Amino acid sequence: MFSDWKQEKAIAALVDEARAMADKLASTKPHIRDSHAAAARFWQVSYLADGLDLHDLMGWKPAAVTRFVSAATTRIAALRKARAYDSSDGLTVWLHTARAVTEPRIAPAVRDIWQQILAAGPNADGMAADLMAEAGLQGDPSRRVPRGFDDDVSP
Repeated sequence: MFSDWKQEKAIAALVDEARAMADKLASTKPHIRDSHAAAARFWQVSYLADGLDLHDLMGWKPAAVTRFVSAATTRIAALRKARAYDSSDGLTVWLHTARAVTEPRIAPAVRDIWQQILAAGPNADGMAADLMAEAGLQGDPSRRVPRGFDDDVSP
């Protein structure tokens, strides 16, 4: 019984964390939203260069999603310690997305996050291209929502 309560409390915290990001993106200045969008697209191309398509998280095996969540959490902590906040915020978008794959109650907030990312201004495209060029990455910096997180599809 205590473990059930503890599990529910942990899930509620994850939902609140994702909702806080969605609300922040909805109410923030456009350049901050653009920065989040650019960093999220940078991380997508970065992982794709390593053979992992983050846009297809729904198709990953549960163990692979769990490993990604663990690795992303560690990487975000390191980025924040190094004060690379923009980069960590972009990876956090993917962290919430991966968490929503394993816990559907997080999905509504993640859908809202992705709608805000899609609504980013044209500067996000240039920022994403610059980030990728600096890292020596090539890829399509186009905007799209990960499979299963558009308005019409439930994970």
